[in-house]
Amino acid sequence: MKAPEDQESRPELPTIEDFLGEPTRDLDAWRWLWEGDHAFPVRTHRGVLGSIAVAIKRVLRPFLRTATADLWDRQRVFNLILLEHLWHLDHDRTALAARTEKIETELPRLEAFLSEGLQELMRYDDALYGRVDQKLDRYRRQAGELSALLGAAVARCETEGSSSVEGLARAVEERDYAELENRYRGTSEEIQQRLSIYLDLLAGRKRVVDLGCGRGEALQVLAEHGVAARGVDASAEMVRACAVLGLAVEEAELLAFLAAAPEGSFDALLSFHVIEHLPRQDVARLVRLAWRALEPGGLLILETPNPRSLVVAASHFWRDPTHRRPIHPDALRLSVEMAGFEDVEIRDLHPFSCQESLPELDVAALQGGEKALAHEINVLRDRLDETLFGFQDYAVIARK
Repeated sequence: MKAPEDQESRPELPTIEDFLGEPTRDLDAWRWLWEGDHAFPVRTHRGVLGSIAVAIKRVLRPFLRTATADLWDRQRVFNLILLEHLWHLDHDRTALAARTEKIETELPRLEAFLSEGLQELMRYDDALYGRVDQKLDRYRRQAGELSALLGAAVARCETEGSSSVEGLARAVEERDYAELENRYRGTSEEIQQRLSIYLDLLAGRKRVVDLGCGRGEALQVLAEHGVAARGVDASAEMVRACAVLGLAVEEAELLAFLAAAPEGSFDALLSFHVIEHLPRQDVARLVRLAWRALEPGGLLILETPNPRSLVVAASHFWRDPTHRRPIHPDALRLSVEMAGFEDVEIRDLHPFSCQESLPELDVAALQGGEKALAHEINVLRDRLDETLFGFQDYAVIARK
């Protein structure tokens, strides 16, 4: 039988003395005994007669071993096989005890990890349910508003006759446009951040009006920075949305509002992404009426999509079906100057991100003629990129 590998690491071999008297319980010692077929000494405690008996036993032992050799070998093999099984059971028990101890050591850490993971999952679930609740609340409010608007419109139709159907159609149209702005124009927070570039121009002004204020993002930014401003919008839906935010907004057509305002009433007039919704003649009228309504030194700011960007003019602009036509900055500058404004500035705004622009060749990694060719390609790339992308919007800033 082959001894297990651990037998080689025993510090010392057993002796026959380990088996005399109270025998050893060491399985490796018993394996040594049976593998080596070590014989026990013949001993006696009977004095002279015992010595004679010992001598006789020593003489007869070889003959007995020869006569019982087959039986003895089978017994020896059986004992070795039994010892091997016992040895493996003992070592398996030791390994199991070691693994059990390791598991018991690791168990507190695993329990702490599981507890932390469950807590993190619960926090995530709480945040997710919070967002779902917010959306449900918003949809619930919108459904309530729609129900109220529908009920009011139906009541008007019943009271005034079929002519009030126009009011119902307008309410539906305004609601659809509000959803269009919510989906494609960007969040209120994004719009507020984009409008913050005008704060330095409006600091200290007291009579500011946002023409076509929409959801009121500009009014919120101005209020947060101490600029007194109010809004005007032709959409009853937008006016209601601003009222919920506590903003001062009135429902009126922009041209009618400016025409009714006393001369020199305001020190700043703003209009963000409105003029592209107006007919060409109304844009010119709005600029002239704005000049009349502003006091000397008053400021006019008009922001609109940039038609010099092919992506804007051919794609993004037409995402809004109420847009009439893009307005070239040169044409708008001319209208503003013809209305009497001075110190007119065209400011390009909101460039496309690098991920949306055309890639540029790495000239530094090239040599010789390749480097010169790559430079020329990059120059052409810059011109093409400016035509395709460039800036998304521009603003005309003028003073009376």
